[in-house]
Amino acid sequence: MLNHSPVKQMIHSSNQQETPPAGDTDQPFISHLVELRDRLLRIVLVVAVIFLVLMPFSNTLFSALSGPLTAHLPEGSSMIAIEVASPFLIPFKLTLVLAVFIAMPYLLYQVWAFIAPGLYRHERRLVMPLLASSTILFYAGAAFAYYVVFPLVFAFFTSTAPDGVSVMTDISKYLDFVLTLFFAFGAAFEVPVVTVLLVWTGMVTQDGLRRKRPYIIVAAFVVGMLLTPPDIISQTLLAVPVWILFELGVVFSGWFVAMKKTDAAASGDDAELRPLNEDEMESELDRIEAEEENH
Repeated sequence: MLNHSPVKQMIHSSNQQETPPAGDTDQPFISHLVELRDRLLRIVLVVAVIFLVLMPFSNTLFSALSGPLTAHLPEGSSMIAIEVASPFLIPFKLTLVLAVFIAMPYLLYQVWAFIAPGLYRHERRLVMPLLASSTILFYAGAAFAYYVVFPLVFAFFTSTAPDGVSVMTDISKYLDFVLTLFFAFGAAFEVPVVTVLLVWTGMVTQDGLRRKRPYIIVAAFVVGMLLTPPDIISQTLLAVPVWILFELGVVFSGWFVAMKKTDAAASGDDAELRPLNEDEMESELDRIEAEEENH
C-alpha cells in the first residue's frame, strides 16, 4: 500500500515529532503582547520625560506659538482667555502636544522595531526609508505652516476686521486653530510617501498617475479648501505644495519600483526552494513512489 510506505511513515513520524504541543501555540502570541506593552510603556515614558522638561517653559512656548498672530494685532489689542482655567490648561495642552511631536521619531522607531521581525528583507528596505521620510516631511509641513502660512493668514484676517471691531482672539480657539493647520500641512506633506506606496504595491502605475495629473491638481485644491480656513490664501498655500510633492512622489516611486524588481530578481532562486506544504509533500511522495514501482 502506498499509504504505508517507509518513506511516508518516516516523513509522517518526523512531522509528528516536530508538531508543538497545543499549549505552546499561545506562547508567541503572549510574547508579542508583552513586547507591545513594553514598547508602549517606553513611548509613554519618553513623552512624559519630554513633557516634564518642557513644562516650566509652557508660557514661553505659547508666546512663541502666538507670535505670528500678535505681530499683526492692532496696537493696544491682545489675546484673551475666556475660560477660568484657560491660562493654565492651554499652555499645558500645548506642552503635551509638543512633547508628542518631539518624540515622534522615537515613537515611529518603536513601531518599526515591533513590526520589523515579521517583514521580508525587501520590505524592511522599503519601510525604513519611508518612516524616516514621513517624519521629516511632517516636520517640514508644520514648519511651512508656522513660517509661511501663519504670517500671511493672520495678516489677512486682522486686516479685514470691520470698523469698530476689536480683534482679541481667545487663546483656546487660537490653539485649536493652529493645531488644525499643523496637522493639515503635516498630513498634506505626506503625499510623496502615499504616492510611493500606491505605486510600490501595484495599485497604480507611474503612467497612470501622470495621466490623472489634472484630477490630482483639482483634488489638491479641494483638500486645501476642506482642511484650511475659508480663505483663498491658505487654500492655495496648501494646494500648491501638495501638487509639487505629488510630482516628487511620482519621480521617486520609479526608484522604489526598480528596487523592488531588483530584490525580486535576486530572490528568485530562493523562491523555488520554499518549504512544501502538506498537500504538496503528499503529491511529491506519491510521484516518487509511483516512479519507484515503475522501475
